[in-house]
Parts: sequence; C-alpha cells; structure tokens
Amino acid sequence: MNNSTQLINWNGTTCVRLQAGGYEALVAYEIGSNVIRLRNNIAGMEFFRYSDSNTADTIRQSAEVWGLPTLYLPNRFADGVLRTSDAVYHLPVNEKAPYNNHIHGFIHKRVFEVVEHNSDEKSAWVKTRYVYDEKDEFFQYLPVPFVAEYTFTLSENGLTQDIKFTNKSADNVLPMSLASHTSINAPFVDGAKESDIRLTVPIGKKCELNERCLPTEQLLSLTPWDLEYKTGNKCPVLQVVDNDMYFGEYADLDHEKFHGVIAEDIASGKKLCYEVSEEYKFWIIWNDRGFNHYFCPEPMTAMIDAPNLSLPAEVSGYSEVKPGESFTSRERFFTK
Repeated sequence: MNNSTQLINWNGTTCVRLQAGGYEALVAYEIGSNVIRLRNNIAGMEFFRYSDSNTADTIRQSAEVWGLPTLYLPNRFADGVLRTSDAVYHLPVNEKAPYNNHIHGFIHKRVFEVVEHNSDEKSAWVKTRYVYDEKDEFFQYLPVPFVAEYTFTLSENGLTQDIKFTNKSADNVLPMSLASHTSINAPFVDGAKESDIRLTVPIGKKCELNERCLPTEQLLSLTPWDLEYKTGNKCPVLQVVDNDMYFGEYADLDHEKFHGVIAEDIASGKKLCYEVSEEYKFWIIWNDRGFNHYFCPEPMTAMIDAPNLSLPAEVSGYSEVKPGESFTSRERFFTK
C-alpha cells in the first residue's frame, strides 16, 4: 500500500486524509485540527469515537467528544478567573451553575490552515497552523497572541501528533495548560464487546475534586476503585467514570517503561496504546455516564484550575511561555 495524503470533503468539512503503514487518519483542520478518525485497517481497530453518518456540524457543536480534540485552555477555571505571573484574565463563564467555571477554552473549534501535506516511502504527514490574535473573538478575554502549530505523522508506527505553541506577545507570558479530550471508541476492535475492554492507567496520587469539579488541593491515597486503573483491570465503560484525576506515572509495555495508557480487548488480546510526552503530568478519566460507547483518557499538562491554586508549579504542572519562546509536546497512538 502506498503512503498518501489527499484533501477530501467529509460530510460538510474539508479534511486531510492520511494513509500509511496500514493506518488511515482524517484530520479535520477546519474543526480545531481534530483527528476525527484513526483506523488500523489491518488489525480492524477504530481508535476514536467516530460515525460515518455524522455531519461536520454535529462535531462542531460538541467537538470535545469526537475524535482527538486538542484543548487550550483545558478543563476548568473557577469563575472564569485566570491568574498569571503578570496579569489577571477574566474568561467567559460557559459552565452553568452550580459549577460557574470557564471550561475547555476555544482552540478545538477554530479553523486552522493547512501549511503542508505530503508523503514519502516511510510516512504521510500534514502540518496545520492557527494564528491567534486580535481577530479572534476570544482575544478580548486573553489578549496574548500566539501561533499554534500541529504536525500529524502517520506510519507503520501509528499516528504521532507534535504540538508547538509560540508566544507572539512582546510583553506578556502565555499561560500554558494543554490537554487532549481523547474519545476512544467502545468497542475499538471490530465486532468486539464493550465488556471486554480493560484500561491500564499508570497513576500516582488522586487529586480530590469538589462539587464544582475543582481541586481541593488534597492529594488522596488510592482506593480499590483507583487501583483497578493501575493493575489494568478497569472496564472504562458500562459504569460511570466521572472525572477521576490522577498524577501520571509509568506503565510497562513489552518490558519497557511506557508513559501513557493502554486499552486492551481481552478477548482478542489486541491493544490500543496511547503514549504521551513528559509534559503531560496528569490523567483525567471520564466516560459520559458510561453507556454512550466511548471513554476519555485525557492527558493534561497541568491540573484543573492550575494557575489559581496555591500549590507550587512543580506540583500543579502550570507553566508559562515567555515572549518569543515556545512550548512543545507529543502524543502517539499505535496498536499491539
């Protein structure tokens, strides 16, 4: 099979289709550069929550729960307040009472541009970019210009997403908290049963959340429920999993250290592997009440509400990008 890229119309939006190494991916660059489909055709595995009958508008309306949406600024900020080292910003409160938070930012719904798409004998790739400046309606809340650049590379080694945020401000730091609201299809193996899914998440301490889904700053020891993630015995669907938030540690994959999560179909032994770079220090697990045929292992570089917490940055994960400097991270998806 030859590696290739092409622009296609997918149910009302233009996507770049990548094909390489037995995998195919659809990158909806007009919807936040969401990877709305990733499939291993050889293994018969559908990675992300996907439907042929979806429309682009359906995804736009709830872009957080389809495919691989990248979120900036992710998760929740109490009362919309975001405190950096040099400013206080007031984001729109878009999560209603009793929460009263700002949630999930804006970039996952923006129209990116395609910088390049091409292939060679080893891989297929697409580079996309979004320039954030005063033309963006969100700029009134966060007046710090930046450029977001994503590179998606597909090969026999799976799909890699490289992310780069560059602060274009002359004066202000760019608050950095990044996450993926990764929606894994259930089942992810063709013809399999949801009840056969087991999820391994290498977790450390649990971050206690209050009734507004904000950290109390209390770090909890692991209960038997939590330990099911660590031991790989957690069925991440058919039961409610509601914002279980943990420090990330390392799993073991083929006797090597692995920074990521592993979902296995225990009937076939097929594994979906999701590796993240060291910048992602936390995991939140969520499944939309458990019976909607998907689950979300969400890697985060920082805790919920991180810049507003009293915890030191080395604990909360919060960081800032100085003017002219960049933040980078990477994720990879592959099968075993």
